[in-house]
Amino acid sequence: MIFDKKELCKFLVEAKKSTYAAGDSAQKIINDDKSTTLIFKNGDWKYHDNYFGGEPYGGREVVFFKGEPIYIMTYYGQVDDSVSDINKVYGILMDALKLISADNPYRGPKKYNSGNLSYENNSTGEIDNFFGEESITENGKEIYKAKYMGGFVDIKN
Repeated sequence: MIFDKKELCKFLVEAKKSTYAAGDSAQKIINDDKSTTLIFKNGDWKYHDNYFGGEPYGGREVVFFKGEPIYIMTYYGQVDDSVSDINKVYGILMDALKLISADNPYRGPKKYNSGNLSYENNSTGEIDNFFGEESITENGKEIYKAKYMGGFVDIKN
């Protein structure tokens, strides 16, 4: 399957900003298996995010090009048990995810601060094969962590 990597990265930014990062305005499908699905389409591209949770949570994103799966990212994360207001953690997470860049279209920016909360994201690799970790700290204490990995799938025929 031939596609443009830069177009994939641009599409991922658009799709992610239009789904989970969009918060309550995103159309969510609650499935029989208790998972949630978010779908975004644009031309030949389709983004499918399916996750379980809550707290903790885990899921996977798949991008299809012309109906064929070409990209996957899996993720798993949780808020520390010491946190009484989980919504503040997911609030800064959504704000950070809105700042996704086409240079690193996996999660949020390298760093983002909001009041006494700090988001940090570190990844290794390129769009075809990568892994990373994001965290949120409050006054320097880690209160959230997630790991992710992904890359191209089914490219070599």
